[in-house]
Amino acid sequence: MGASVLSLILMAISGRATTRVLDVLQVMEMRSVTGLLMLTPFVYMAGGLRAMRTQRLPEHIGRNAAHYIGQAGWLFALTLIPLAELISIEFTTPIWTALLAAAFLGERLTRSRIAAIALGILGVIVIMRPSLETLQLGHVVVLAAAVVFGISFTMTKSLTRTESALRIMFWMLVLQSIFGAIPALLVWRPVPMEIWPWIVLIAFSGSFSHYCMARALAHADATVVMPMDFVRLPLSALVGWLLYAEQIDIFTACGAALILSGNLLNLNRKRNKDSIVAEVP
Repeated sequence: MGASVLSLILMAISGRATTRVLDVLQVMEMRSVTGLLMLTPFVYMAGGLRAMRTQRLPEHIGRNAAHYIGQAGWLFALTLIPLAELISIEFTTPIWTALLAAAFLGERLTRSRIAAIALGILGVIVIMRPSLETLQLGHVVVLAAAVVFGISFTMTKSLTRTESALRIMFWMLVLQSIFGAIPALLVWRPVPMEIWPWIVLIAFSGSFSHYCMARALAHADATVVMPMDFVRLPLSALVGWLLYAEQIDIFTACGAALILSGNLLNLNRKRNKDSIVAEVP
């Protein structure tokens, strides 16, 4: 999970470096195609294309359409607002996932989850401070991206009932390469040589983070693994300060604390529930 967190931070750094020179849509396409090439050896070792066959192609298409839109919004917002603010608002994704899972997967919306949702929404309001003077386009875009990520994660959760992590990643890269081909061609420009290392890094870190998280969840409970993702917020703030001279204001710090508290409340509730179940003979 530590490697996953590091990969996501590297993805943010490489994403900012590439989108300063290239359009977001071109970066997305190059990331997907390069990531697919990197995944090819793993597909071969798993049995080749035959092992990647699926009976749930419509669900893969819907999931990746949502993920493509969310990722494009996330990268666009990365060019507009400080890293700490972007990551803070992104952490509302579990909130929207919980709401969508309750609506479409039949999961219970418990009091702890409702409290987590309330704290998360309050945190977003504190960070964004919605008024004509303080509200920025980047805040709105990353909040919309977090909602769309919630749709994607809810559909991913449904897919994991029958699909392997490798198959989900394979179809993600294939479909997003197809989705992004025409939009990328419309804004395509020659890629400077100095940008190629960043393209490789964003493709590697974006794919490797998913793999590391899956492996972490295979070795430990989600209630142990997922809170480690919260380390990404202070590390992102540190990276923003060191590399981009971004300052953290009191509103961002307080809003982030509210969002993380809501997530921790929900995770702690699940941990306690799991402990009670484990004690039942």
